[in-house]
Amino acid sequence: MDKLLLLVSALASLLGAFAHTDLSGKVFVFPQESSTDHVTLTPKLEKPLKSFTLCFRAYSDLSRPHSLFSYNAQGKDNEILVFKERAGEYSLHIGKTKVTFKVAEVFPSPTHICVTWESSTGIAEFWVNGKPLVKKGLKKGYSVAIQPKIVLGQEQDSYGGAFDVNQSFVGEIGDLYMWDSVLSAQQILSVRHGSYLLDPNVLDWSALDYESRGYVVIKPLVWD
Repeated sequence: MDKLLLLVSALASLLGAFAHTDLSGKVFVFPQESSTDHVTLTPKLEKPLKSFTLCFRAYSDLSRPHSLFSYNAQGKDNEILVFKERAGEYSLHIGKTKVTFKVAEVFPSPTHICVTWESSTGIAEFWVNGKPLVKKGLKKGYSVAIQPKIVLGQEQDSYGGAFDVNQSFVGEIGDLYMWDSVLSAQQILSVRHGSYLLDPNVLDWSALDYESRGYVVIKPLVWD
């Protein structure tokens, strides 16, 4: 009987760790620094990415560098990495190549971020709170690999692991959407205001397939 109860408990924990649900109006809260706590997202992705748009909201009072979105493939580190270096400075990595973007911002404050990149030109755009930053170029002609590990809360130094507590995220993340195309300026502004003109076909916060590990809590979004 004891073994049966243990099995039922283990299955319940496993089912609780995996979910495919509507998180509209909610956020993942990462309450403390950690080298383990994270969320893994499973995308709808069948072919390499030659372009993408990624949008999400984040709220943190961290002054040290930290990861916001980490996408690794087998044998390919930092295929896509959105990283905050310090207040007013963000970096984007595509295929291990990095560009930085600078913006005047109030710290700490809630932030809406959209990132776009297209292989044909290599042009990357970074939007913060509806403001487009200076365009940068990287990895022209590159294709982002499929079958990724996509992690929130940590920066991957290997496929799905090798986390560093000093790069961990502490705060809240929500409204995360990703497309396999570059959205127009009008579409990006629509996403910021809570709507989208094109259904998210890679990651959809309203139908998210995710796995939560460690101390991560889902709470209502109470900031804009």
